Amino acid sequence: MMKKMSIPTSKASLVLFLCQIISALDVPLDSKLLEELSQPPTITQQSPKDYIVDPRENIVIQCEAKGKPPPSFSWTRNGTHFDIDKDAQVTMKPNSGTLVVNIMNGGKAEAYEGVYQCTARNERGAAISNNIVIRPSRSPLWTKEKLEPNHVREGDSLVLHCRPPVGLPPPIIFWMDNAFQRLPQSERVSQGLNGDLYFANVQPEDTREDYICYARFNHTQTIQQKQPISVKVFSMDSLNDTIAANLSDTDIYGAKPVTERPPVLLTPTGSTSTKVELRGNVLLLECIAAGLPTPVIRWIKEGGELPANRTFFENFKKTLKIIDVSEADSGNYKCIARNTLGSVHHVISVTVKAAPYWITAPRNLVLSPGEDGTLICRANGNPKPSISWLANGVPIAIAPEDPSRKVDGDTIIFSHVQERSSAVYQCNASNEYGYLLANAFVNVLAEPPRILTPANKLYQVIADSPALLDCAYFGSPKPEIEWFKGVKGSILRGNEYVFHDNGTLEIPVAQKDSAGTYTCVARNELGKIQNEVQLEIKDPTMIIKQPEYKVIQRYGQVSFECIIKHDSTLLPTVIWLKDNDELPDDERFLVGKDNLTIMNVTDKDDGTYTCIVNTTLDSVSASAVLTVVARPNPPFDLELTGQLERSIELSWIPGDENNSPITNFVIEYEDALHEPGVWHYQTEVSGTQTTAQLKLSPYVNYSFRVIAVNKIGRSQPSEPSEQYLTKSASPDENPANVQGIGSEPDNLVITWEPLKGFQSNGPGLQYKVSWRQKDVDDEWTSVIVANVSKYIVSGTPTFVPYEVKVQALNDLGYAPEPSEVIGHSGEDLPMVAPGNVQVHVINSTLAKVHWDPVPLKTVRGHLQGYKVYYWKVQSLSRRSRRHVEKKILTFRGNKTFGMLPGLEPYSSYKLNVRVVNGKGEGPASPDKVFKTPEGVPSSPSFLKITNPTLDSLTLEWGSPTHPNGVLTSYTLKFQPINNTHELGPLVEIRIPANESSLILKNLNYSTRYKFYFNAQTSVGSGSQITEEAVTIMDEAMASRQVDIATQGWFIGLMCAVALLILILLIVCFIRRNKGGKYPVKEKEDAHADPEIQPMKEDDGTFGEYRLFSFVSSAPF
Repeated sequence: MMKKMSIPTSKASLVLFLCQIISALDVPLDSKLLEELSQPPTITQQSPKDYIVDPRENIVIQCEAKGKPPPSFSWTRNGTHFDIDKDAQVTMKPNSGTLVVNIMNGGKAEAYEGVYQCTARNERGAAISNNIVIRPSRSPLWTKEKLEPNHVREGDSLVLHCRPPVGLPPPIIFWMDNAFQRLPQSERVSQGLNGDLYFANVQPEDTREDYICYARFNHTQTIQQKQPISVKVFSMDSLNDTIAANLSDTDIYGAKPVTERPPVLLTPTGSTSTKVELRGNVLLLECIAAGLPTPVIRWIKEGGELPANRTFFENFKKTLKIIDVSEADSGNYKCIARNTLGSVHHVISVTVKAAPYWITAPRNLVLSPGEDGTLICRANGNPKPSISWLANGVPIAIAPEDPSRKVDGDTIIFSHVQERSSAVYQCNASNEYGYLLANAFVNVLAEPPRILTPANKLYQVIADSPALLDCAYFGSPKPEIEWFKGVKGSILRGNEYVFHDNGTLEIPVAQKDSAGTYTCVARNELGKIQNEVQLEIKDPTMIIKQPEYKVIQRYGQVSFECIIKHDSTLLPTVIWLKDNDELPDDERFLVGKDNLTIMNVTDKDDGTYTCIVNTTLDSVSASAVLTVVARPNPPFDLELTGQLERSIELSWIPGDENNSPITNFVIEYEDALHEPGVWHYQTEVSGTQTTAQLKLSPYVNYSFRVIAVNKIGRSQPSEPSEQYLTKSASPDENPANVQGIGSEPDNLVITWEPLKGFQSNGPGLQYKVSWRQKDVDDEWTSVIVANVSKYIVSGTPTFVPYEVKVQALNDLGYAPEPSEVIGHSGEDLPMVAPGNVQVHVINSTLAKVHWDPVPLKTVRGHLQGYKVYYWKVQSLSRRSRRHVEKKILTFRGNKTFGMLPGLEPYSSYKLNVRVVNGKGEGPASPDKVFKTPEGVPSSPSFLKITNPTLDSLTLEWGSPTHPNGVLTSYTLKFQPINNTHELGPLVEIRIPANESSLILKNLNYSTRYKFYFNAQTSVGSGSQITEEAVTIMDEAMASRQVDIATQGWFIGLMCAVALLILILLIVCFIRRNKGGKYPVKEKEDAHADPEIQPMKEDDGTFGEYRLFSFVSSAPF
């Protein structure tokens, strides 16, 4: 059994409010619809509540409103009707409620001071404006006053009063001098909020006669000034001098010196004060103190913190400023002034009140007949504001009754409204600090459905993105909306669609099959209407090749790619950005179809480059970073510190690394004393260091420079450091590479590498050269020479060892004791030849030679080796003599044998052996004769085949160029070759060595033969030579076999062919120049691959007319 439920009275307004949300109509902002629908007036523009006007200009009091039908306007002034037609100075703008008071044509602004209110009215109601208070601005003159000069003792406090005239609005105050320069302000001297100028303590420099206070009235754009104020500060010294000049020596006189004083507050006075400020305004609290030294001001809030982000300190912390104050900012604020002698404080009790402010302002209601609704007006303030209602500008208590209306405090409840219920309601919320006035109409309409979306509107969306199909509608009562797809489709339902309250159909993920015609149907009890829209689905735009991160050296070239794919029906536009801004207007930036190229890249081009592709439906982008690298900038600000005799510290500041980290620093030095302008490598340190401890040498005038290195290269050198001259000292080192080598048999040349300039360690560099014969009990012989690099000792025995040393010295002393080196006096030619020379012949081209070494004493120098001289005397197979060419083989060191390659077979040779030292060769050993055995001969010098007949050929040959022995015979081999180049049976013939020709008979006619021919010695057969030849066909043919090239008919035929080819070439040339077309076959020939075309010039055509041919191949 169901229980009967009732709604408590206290909840009635809430229920009705919910009903209003559900049933109230929203009127679309469609201009055509708004022109057709009736609507009560709405105030759209009005002047401010407190309206201060310039008394020199016309007064314009604005009041604009809209409604259907257009509203008419009326005004009240000071609560009574203002008849505009009776005042010639006042006009109302056409189709507007704005008043214009003509002041510039004789009117006076003061006559129009008052409170004005505008009413806009039509058949559906009346809307009213705020009460607009009109007041003309005022900028009164300063009252005349006589200002006495201010005489102040140094250190005392001082207040210069401004006291500007009371203006409307209040003027802006500032202090300047006669030259219109603002007076400087500080913690000691500052201007207060009231415009007075405060001195915490005066100083002699404060003496001047032109302290002038200025007042600027912004509305009238005028500035007025006070009479100049004179201030004279007396110092204690000048005051004592004045007193002394007026008293006798016996009088006691003397002013007290300037004394320091603890802080005293100049404003505000006392220990406490109060301040009331309105919510939303700016709270300004001020504390200005006197004292010597000048006090410092500090602010705190008792029992809380100063609000963060809204608290500011001005006027050297003398003013505390809190913006947008609220009730939470109420409380006690303490300012503390402090100097070295003490402190003083003042507590300001702040109360934040509030003029009325909206919590819920009433909103317009559009209802259908019989519907319910509510108007809610809720406001807050401190104190809490009272709420009152008006209907069409009349207090609701005395307005015409409406049975559908019920007032419940801040809410008006409407039930079963009718068209006569249309009206404009005003809500007034007020307290002692101000008021709020809001207009809200109730418009009761009965309208059949209307669809505001254009018919057959085309929607295009990207696949897989939402599609929103509009069906903007209006009707009263509110129509119901249904959607269909296709001409005869069923109503759309389900999770794949979203139906919005404003009639829009949303397809969250539109696919290709979502395309088509959609129908929107709107219906209420007064009618029905439908509209069709079209939906097209497009492919998404994609960047298939995105720009990539690039690192490029300065002055290089870089390209970013941006290759896109898009729907063929959409026209994309590509935009390139740099760091989310337009590309620089620079011709170095070249934008292509699919890329961006930057020429001659500079450091400014470093950044992020973005490719943006836009179509009418979508937009995609991709970005890449360009890093421009370069050699680092040179270091700078080189500084030398920690100077010692042998070390110093160098520091520097690195230059810009240009996006490539510095890996190391190279330090170079210049010695201005010995090598000015020449820079030498000193050391290098890692790229993270900016200091280096450098080792120094004596007697060097150092300058240093630093070079930064990164992966790109080396920077320019830094500017040189200051110079640093080290003290002189004796040498630290001796010359290097000391040697003793004789240039003649009776001398010893001692050489060394001289010390470099900075190695001398001081002036007067010399060398002490010492020597003595080794293994002999001799004393050292020494000489001191100038700064040279060698010394020659004469009269020495030939090639004996010496101990040698060279020591450096300068004006301050000797270098450390040098080490000794072993040298030798000069060499002489060896005295004896090698003995017991023996030769062992290994084969016809190779022999081995042996000898006994010579005694080392007879070498008289450094043994370098042995030389073998050998030469061919004659060939044993030929008795003719020829030019003798000697060959030399050198065998290094103390060797006693060697091989002699490349000998000629069957020949007679001679050789001798000599010992070699640094001076040259010794005497030769006696000549040794040896012979090489026979070898195989070379190929015959030639092979000719002549006199071809039907069955015979004649062969002629020459003997081998190098028989390499006694020829014993020749061997001839031959075989036939058929048309397929197959070889027939091989025939071999042995021929005596003294023969030079042979006739071969019983051969086949018209047959090609191949011949192989070589010579033999007792050792074996030599290389062969080959030839080919052909026997003739028959005697008749032989008689006709003449040279066709010499026949007249053949020559004539060839000339005709040549002439025809020339004519064809000329015709083709003429046709090509005229743009004629070639046949397809000619084009194919013209464009064929040259590597596969036959070589027509070398096709062997003329080979057919030769009686026979042969190919000669003789191995070498």
